[in-house]
Amino acid sequence: MSRHDTHAPETPATRFLRQHGLAYSSHLYEYEEHGGTAVSSRELNVDEHAVIKTLIMEDESAKPLIVLMHGDRKVSTKELARQIGRKHIEPCKPEVANRHTGYLVGGTSPFGTRKAMPVYMERTILDLPLIYINGGRRGYLVGVHPHDILRALQAQLVEVAN
Repeated sequence: MSRHDTHAPETPATRFLRQHGLAYSSHLYEYEEHGGTAVSSRELNVDEHAVIKTLIMEDESAKPLIVLMHGDRKVSTKELARQIGRKHIEPCKPEVANRHTGYLVGGTSPFGTRKAMPVYMERTILDLPLIYINGGRRGYLVGVHPHDILRALQAQLVEVAN
């Protein structure tokens, strides 16, 4: 799919956004394997800080959780574990993340996941007027207001950015 296609894909994420009455804009770009938010921010000509990663992690009991983080920051898993009262947090293996979410890694959205999981959102994301987050497919981001995400996903705010 080229970025010139004007038809935004229908995904579980876009269905979730519509069902919850959330306004969003669609942004297609040329996906690059292992390119991450550096590629999407460059392709959309937006600050990487406003491109939000959807990270699937698990605790010591292998219970999955979602962490939303700025594209230009990393998650301190030690600090996250401390703030949410867990012993240990680590990223899920890609195939495990796919099973929990129903999305392919690189196309993981926090909206419309296969399994309901707690969502933890870096507090400073709320300082941004608009963020870009995966729309449920590689090469597809949606622009949304961060406070809408907070409400729709009942996200808990954390301060775990490195």
